[in-house]
Amino acid sequence: MNAPLRRVGVVVMVLFGLLFANLNWIQAYKADEYRTSDYNGRVQVAEYDRKRGNIEVGGTAYALSRETGGELKYQRTYPGGKTYAHVLGWKPVNGGASGIERIENDFLAGTSDALIANRIKDMFTGDETGGGNVLLTLSKRAQETAYKQLNDNQVGATKGAAIAIDPRTGAVQALVSMPSFDPNPLASHDSTEADRAYNALEKDKDRPLANRALSEVLPPGSTFKIVMAAAALENGIGQQTQIPAGPSYTAPGAGVPIKNAAPSICPQSQVTLREAVTKSCNTGFAQLGVRLGADKVKEKARQFGFEQEDLTVGQNGDGGLPVAASRTGDMQNPDGGTDPAALAQSSIGQNNVRMTPLQGAMIAAAVANDGSQMRPYLVKQLLGPDRTTVYDAAKPRELRRPVSSQVSADLRSMMQNVVKEGTGERAAIDGYVVGGKTGTAQSGPDTPDHGWFIGFALDKDGTPLSAVCVELEQAGSGGSAEAARIAGRIMAAAIADSGRR
Repeated sequence: MNAPLRRVGVVVMVLFGLLFANLNWIQAYKADEYRTSDYNGRVQVAEYDRKRGNIEVGGTAYALSRETGGELKYQRTYPGGKTYAHVLGWKPVNGGASGIERIENDFLAGTSDALIANRIKDMFTGDETGGGNVLLTLSKRAQETAYKQLNDNQVGATKGAAIAIDPRTGAVQALVSMPSFDPNPLASHDSTEADRAYNALEKDKDRPLANRALSEVLPPGSTFKIVMAAAALENGIGQQTQIPAGPSYTAPGAGVPIKNAAPSICPQSQVTLREAVTKSCNTGFAQLGVRLGADKVKEKARQFGFEQEDLTVGQNGDGGLPVAASRTGDMQNPDGGTDPAALAQSSIGQNNVRMTPLQGAMIAAAVANDGSQMRPYLVKQLLGPDRTTVYDAAKPRELRRPVSSQVSADLRSMMQNVVKEGTGERAAIDGYVVGGKTGTAQSGPDTPDHGWFIGFALDKDGTPLSAVCVELEQAGSGGSAEAARIAGRIMAAAIADSGRR
């Protein structure tokens, strides 16, 4: 054999070797992935032979399957439409599911290991037992109130979010993102219709598919002052301690002074910490941050949950809907030292500070719950096809304890004063103790400000009932007051649904 033929032979042998290796790779390592792929047509038809389980809120199914009589035997439908869309998600024929439909897909589809007994029984009976049912923690009244109030807000905001949680357990009572979307067309068996609906939502400049309550991070403005007040209380400053304030403050190295929202706010050279929280004194907190230092500010924010990368919301443990990390951002000079100007701006929730609405609700919840921050969760129970309990979130889990009992009591007192005498008056609920903090955050040089409110509601005995965060994106003047009003309505609805009214 001459040299050219030998080279050809070697090349052919190498190619056959690569083909053999690739075949074994597919069979040994990739077969299960391909078999269970959302794009495998045979898997799709087989999946729709079994009735998918319900997703329920307060005894009502808001995601369910109806018989079609077609090749795909069941059609997924969402009676709640836009109100529950960002929680439930959708289950398309082609592509992956989203929301609770995704994180509980195996259980809903009946393929979970927890339902293996049903599948074994079906092997002998020839039946196709349906999937399991997922019961959510949401309050129907709170969820529907949050959706209606956000979309009918009095300042004309078109984007925003609201989330409420039970401070004692972490159970999510409401979760709404605005604008929302109708998930029904996305689950259509007509793939052309489903693709058209999805593409239209993807191209919408307002991003209706985005779950702003969990995934959007924006400057929190003065709501961050609760974190700052906690740091102050832990570093020798009491509610009645005088701190520097005044109508204007220019941090070392800053080119532009920090001012209060109005000349009437904290014009005196010194105010108490309590008054600074009540009146939302920018100059007081900017100077307080510079006094405390960047390390203490960032560490206290971290203790409340900022910088956490792995938080999810689903069952009361691992797995669930992903949550974007809230950040305190950079407060340093180019040479690595602290930048007082950046620190001063960060101390009033500006500069590079970014927060999710969930983080805001968790701050308020920790204050309400005597300093204990509970892990947020959405899945209350998993029920088998016969409605027997497979999973029950009966044991709430503490996530962290960012402040002591004494510091949380001081923060509660100051936040209650914000609602009694300060900027959060519109959050008040008759017969309940309500505390909170408004926030107005600059969104850009030529765009309206964001409006925020974080707060909590207690019964007369001090038992925490609900904690909330409402964010109205680019709401402009009056945005934080409107956020406070909406927050009060959501918490009142959650209380009414719990039977505590």
